[in-house]
Amino acid sequence: MKKLSKIYNALIFIFLYAPILVLIVFSFNDSKSRVVWQGFTTRWYGELFQDKVIMESLLTTLEVAVLSALFATIIGTLAAVGIYSMNRKLRKTMLAVNNIPMVNPEIVTGVSLMLVFVFVFRATGMLQMGFGTLLLSHITFNIPYVVLQVMPKLRQMDRHMYEAALDLGCSPRRAFFRVVLPEILPGVVTGALMAFTLSLDDFVISLFTSGSTAQTLSVTIYAMTKKRVSPKINALSTLLFGAVLLLLIIVNLRQMRDMKKQKKHG
Repeated sequence: MKKLSKIYNALIFIFLYAPILVLIVFSFNDSKSRVVWQGFTTRWYGELFQDKVIMESLLTTLEVAVLSALFATIIGTLAAVGIYSMNRKLRKTMLAVNNIPMVNPEIVTGVSLMLVFVFVFRATGMLQMGFGTLLLSHITFNIPYVVLQVMPKLRQMDRHMYEAALDLGCSPRRAFFRVVLPEILPGVVTGALMAFTLSLDDFVISLFTSGSTAQTLSVTIYAMTKKRVSPKINALSTLLFGAVLLLLIIVNLRQMRDMKKQKKHG
């Protein structure tokens, strides 16, 4: 049974990662063919960085990822603190509401946000489809993930520390930044990294909310695949895969380090 289990697991990993491996290998192929290998080259990476459309999309993607991660982290952290201060019944209800966007199909979220933006634009003449709507949509779907990362750190914190800081003369604001924030900082950082990764990786919601003036890399790649697929797409996908993989490794290493610290203190 152990051998069968190992074979089964190996087949699953091959099925999942073989296409990615082929994509990476053919990003170095000295030909536009996606089937025949004709030698090693890095020229597609050079041409990739000379493509103006791709570079503009890359800049938009990074701007949205950084800004959405920043705002989602601030809002999500404050929301987590607010939820934690509620009574047990209301806290459970709010956490259940927080989890709905994460299990909701992305296409439903994308269409819903698009309809909201269109309604606001028609009613007020503001919020036209573009960078602003794209950023707002990314902040929206990132907030629940930040809340989910910060809440465990709040549960681990001794709530009497905040009260003691108030008794010693700290203002609520100063007590939060001096006492609460250092305690929950690992969760805040992990939430920020996860928000950045999710924003970088998103396609469906971006497709519905970006408009024609601000498109992310995923949307640009989708538009390019409607024509003949250039090896530049392979090179770009390889770089994106490497960036997301690196961020996920960092997040997992931080979580493992936090678990080891908890075991030591426990």
